[in-house]
Amino acid sequence: MRALILSEARSWIGTPYHHQMSVKGAGCDCLGLVRGVWRALCGPEPEVLPPYAPDWSERTGIDTLSAAAGRWLVPLEALHARPGDVLLFRYAPNGFARHCAILSEPDRILHAWRGQSVCETALGPFWRRRISGAYAFPQN
Repeated sequence: MRALILSEARSWIGTPYHHQMSVKGAGCDCLGLVRGVWRALCGPEPEVLPPYAPDWSERTGIDTLSAAAGRWLVPLEALHARPGDVLLFRYAPNGFARHCAILSEPDRILHAWRGQSVCETALGPFWRRRISGAYAFPQN
């Protein structure tokens, strides 16, 4: 399953960043990438995603991304994350998760972020210190 996750996620490389989209080759954001991998490997998305702003959690006071990940993915200790797992990131030390990526190697992630197409980048100190959760895709 992990090889399939990585193959599917890598097939999105080059998809332009577009907030709230999840269409391979046309546009996606970080969550759109994870949603696309889910659809390819797990089937239809398990819930309808409401429109969201980049600062959606701050507006509601709810860690929406972490809550959804906990409903549909399998929580892990971040130190035990392996390639194919989903990582969540927070930008502020006590803030809510606002970014997600798929771990592609112990020190690399696949993700989409503002101003960048889906790409594979280093999981360097900037990202590593912002990890707020790790999750595995459910087994089919």
